[in-house]
Amino acid sequence: MSRIGKKPIDIPDGVDVKIEKGIITVKGPKGQLQREVHRDMTVEIQDKQILVKRPTDNKTHKSLHGLTRSLIANMVEGVTKGFEKRLEINGVGYRAAKQGKKLVLTVGYSHPVEIEEPEGIEIEVPANNKITVKGIDKELVGIVAANIRKVREPEPYKGKGIKYEDEQIRRKVGKTGA
Repeated sequence: MSRIGKKPIDIPDGVDVKIEKGIITVKGPKGQLQREVHRDMTVEIQDKQILVKRPTDNKTHKSLHGLTRSLIANMVEGVTKGFEKRLEINGVGYRAAKQGKKLVLTVGYSHPVEIEEPEGIEIEVPANNKITVKGIDKELVGIVAANIRKVREPEPYKGKGIKYEDEQIRRKVGKTGA
């Protein structure tokens, strides 16, 4: 069996899980998430635990088994704790600001770049060179953070650009005068 797939998911207090016609709904203190489960996977709730089962041992079902369990576990964690990604801006004159529901980035282009805050996501700017993306949906938080980083990816010579807080940039040596 899949090592990840066979682990049961504990349902914490204050979290309500419903399974109807292949759609799993998880409600918690931070909000509600809904996701469709692959038709081959069976999801059951037994005494405050969610169990994911697969029909056969073929490669596709093994892969789906672990994936389905991870997705459901992320939903449960999202409605209880939430997820967060932190980004850092490096570069002279590079900065971020929040204007209402928009994130305004000044990162060396001839114009400021505006990014709309999607529904279910909260973007914070604790300092003019730091950005925090928060939400209950792990996938959406990752997509929004990646789109912000994509505006000006870090370059390898001076390290200028937008990077994740824990990301290490591989630096290159510049040209030498001959």
